[in-house]
This record gives sequence, C-alpha cells and structure tokens, in this order.
Amino acid sequence: MRTTPIQVDADGLRVDVLRASGAPAVLVTPAHQFPMGVVLDGERRRELMQWAAEGGLVIEDDYDAEHRYDRPPVPALRAMVAEHVIYLGSISKLLAPALRIGWMLPPPSHRRELVGAKRHADLGNAALPQLVLAHLMESGELERQLRFVRRRHRARRDAMIEAIGNYLPMATVHGAAAGLHLTITFDDSLDDLALASAALDRGVKTQPLSWHCQQPAPPGLVLGYAARTPSEITAAVATLGEALASLT
Repeated sequence: MRTTPIQVDADGLRVDVLRASGAPAVLVTPAHQFPMGVVLDGERRRELMQWAAEGGLVIEDDYDAEHRYDRPPVPALRAMVAEHVIYLGSISKLLAPALRIGWMLPPPSHRRELVGAKRHADLGNAALPQLVLAHLMESGELERQLRFVRRRHRARRDAMIEAIGNYLPMATVHGAAAGLHLTITFDDSLDDLALASAALDRGVKTQPLSWHCQQPAPPGLVLGYAARTPSEITAAVATLGEALASLT
C-alpha cells in the first residue's frame, strides 16, 4: 500500500492538500493529532466532511480522546458523517495495552469485508477480557478510572511543562491540552536524531520528531509522560537539557 503524506498545521489536517493528492481515503486523529497534538478545527472539519461526502473515506482513530485537560470534548467525525467514516477506538490508553481490546465502527457498506478480514487475520479475540470490559463500563468503574487517570496525567503533564521551561527554555511545546505526550520543537539548526541519541546515552528514551515526518519539518522530540512520576519527569527533562548542552 502506498501512503501519501498530507501536511498538518496549527488547525489540523490540510484538507486542500488532501484533495489535491487524489487519495481515496485518509487516516486522521482529529481529537489529538499524533504527534503534533493539534485539534482539527471547525472549518477544517467542515472541509473534510465535504471531501468525504464527495466520495472520500475517512478512517478516524480516536485513540486518546478521553484524555483532555484544558478543553471540552471534541465530537467525533463519525457523529456527523457516519456513512463515510470508519471509527476506531482502543482501551489501551485508559486501562492497559496488554488487554488488546479495540473496536471499529464501519459504515454498513464496508462491514462484511472488514469482518471477513478480521476473521482470516486472527480468528477473533478472547471473550473473557471483553466481558470484563463490559462489566467495568456497566458498573461505572471505567468512568471512575478515567477521572482518576485524568488527575494523575494532568499533574505529570504540568510537571513536564514546568521542567521544559526550566531546562529547555528554547523549545516550543505542542499538544499540551490533551493526550499522553508533549511534542517540543527547536530551530532548524538542531539534529533531533543526535539529541535523542545523546539523551539515550544518559538513560532517557525519547522519539525524534523526524521519525514521524515524511516531509521537511522542524526538529523536535516526542515526550511521553503517562508512565513516570512528576519527580522522574523533572529529572528526565533536566537530563535532556544536559544532552542538548553537549551538542551545542
């Protein structure tokens, strides 16, 4: 399968570039674009829905829409143009990736083929984890878990933003309003691969932003904060500052 890169700016997916590309389908994360963290704004949503209504297929990955801190929830595209959207979700960011539970809501025209492909791929999923998840949803425990992790992740996100201000003041922070990661960018003179390597040598694992780009983009790092305490996050960002100093 050949994929066509489509530019993303501060308002989200560039629908004009998508239209010009001639691609018949697009994979989007409109609630919290990965890796830049932008939200697809209202005008772009209308443009994308119009593109879909003209025959395009939208694959909407709503992988972490529940994790929001500074803004109200963003409605899913599927709620507006269900007949042109395949909606994807997962429990991995809320409970545990090891549960291996996700879901797909396709339009009726695609359902038979997708069910057949799923059956031939793995013969289906274990029933017990799905029953456990259903019980957590019905009992209200899943909602309580979401409220708990939101508070915890907000504290960890705030700790990372403060540490970046202290130890990486030249970095620009992206995507802070939601999700489980921050992306930081630097001016074009920096080699983000070299910075990620220098940080790894000091025990801190990050992802260079260039790993996620098929077109020219500013250098940067993708920094996850969900699995570390605020003190660990502060220490890790301080180490990133040391790694950056060693390069400059």
